[in-house]
Amino acid sequence: MDDPSAKPAEVGDDHFVQSLARGLAVIRAFDADDPAMTLSEVARKTGMSRAAARRFLLTLIDLGYLRTDGREFQLTAKVLELGYAYLSGQSLPRLATPVLEELSAELGESVSMAVLDGTDIVYVARVHTRRIMSVSIAVGTRFPAYATSMGRVLLAGLTETQIGAVLARSDLRKLTPRTTTDPAALLDAILAVARDGWASVDQELEPGLRSIAVPVRNPAGAVVAAINVSLSAGLLPPEDDVERTTRIRSALLSAADRLLDIQRTVAVPPPMSGGPFAS
Repeated sequence: MDDPSAKPAEVGDDHFVQSLARGLAVIRAFDADDPAMTLSEVARKTGMSRAAARRFLLTLIDLGYLRTDGREFQLTAKVLELGYAYLSGQSLPRLATPVLEELSAELGESVSMAVLDGTDIVYVARVHTRRIMSVSIAVGTRFPAYATSMGRVLLAGLTETQIGAVLARSDLRKLTPRTTTDPAALLDAILAVARDGWASVDQELEPGLRSIAVPVRNPAGAVVAAINVSLSAGLLPPEDDVERTTRIRSALLSAADRLLDIQRTVAVPPPMSGGPFAS
């Protein structure tokens, strides 16, 4: 496994292929906020010249990853093949889905699995019940690790030095008035998660959203993923909320134990990502 504290490849590295990086940057520029863009908008968002952006856009059209109406450009469904190549080779997210479905049915809440990729978490499995966030979450969705329960669980699986390195590379911004951005406070919170074995993040990613997460370990004891339950915050009296938290945490830990048993029974490769490892 790569060193989580290692920096990503940069321009100037002998192996770095800038044209590939720029082509991928064009693909990543299209998102929920910008599903369709003009040439000028793509150039501005990627930091390229219009001439360079045009060449990449036309190449991606030739390859079938983009389409255009003559003015705006959009991704095509072929882009899904890039993500499917990852998912099809990952046994754990696939085997976890029935466990997540049962957990969601038991709790009546949305349940997800994520892995760490650089300074972000990336969703690799999800069972959705109702929408409680302003943005839609699906497999492939990314959020900053420092502000999420799954991110803190995944970071808690690293050494203290590695955690510090990831936080140093993170863009620690106030996403809500309650977001913790002080590196020392975040390190303390993550080390507490490592001691407690679970994390709860209350309205640090988005107002009104609370999430509870636990680690998924492989038979060797390493944290390879995290699972969480997302729920609306502040709807219950304090005593009822404590009971709900205890019930959800217990259900999550039980699901994580089942996933460990599955890995012991089946030869399951760990869900690969760029790690804390890239990006």
